[in-house]
Amino acid sequence: MDQKTVSAGSTPASSKMPWLVFMIGSVALALGALFVWTNAPKAVAEVGDVVVYKVATCGCCEDWVTHLRDSGLEVSVVNVDSTQPIRMQAGVPAALGSCHTAVVGDYWIEGHVPADLVRQLLTERPENILGIAVPGMPIGSPGMEGPNPETYDVLAYDTDGRTFVYATRQGQAAAEDE
Repeated sequence: MDQKTVSAGSTPASSKMPWLVFMIGSVALALGALFVWTNAPKAVAEVGDVVVYKVATCGCCEDWVTHLRDSGLEVSVVNVDSTQPIRMQAGVPAALGSCHTAVVGDYWIEGHVPADLVRQLLTERPENILGIAVPGMPIGSPGMEGPNPETYDVLAYDTDGRTFVYATRQGQAAAEDE
């Protein structure tokens, strides 16, 4: 009589298949995430130099860059397919996201933040703040000037994961064409 012996703790090969497929899928997903992370442009900048990451076709982003340059800031622009990897790498919370992300020194700047507040951040250099943001695209913020400008908050995000109002601004109307 031919008998098959199964030792204690072993399982038939067919019951190992789902586990193997799961493990291979997990490794593939992790490798894909690592590839995206390591191939994203590095979110670093020299102190005083603002590096703006934006999509090439974004007009309001270009207007914000002009606003920064007009205020005397040195600005470099990196056009990307998506700013999402930059935001993730810089540590910008999703709730503070906007259409462009800038990096200056150890800080990130998200959205249409007024240039004087970028300068204030760089002058004060608070150790507990990671970045400042104008979430969304409020009408009247730099680069978003238009009719019926809004009052908007510039938010700070700190090392404890808290968000608080850094400044409140009244938006500006678009300049009239002459």
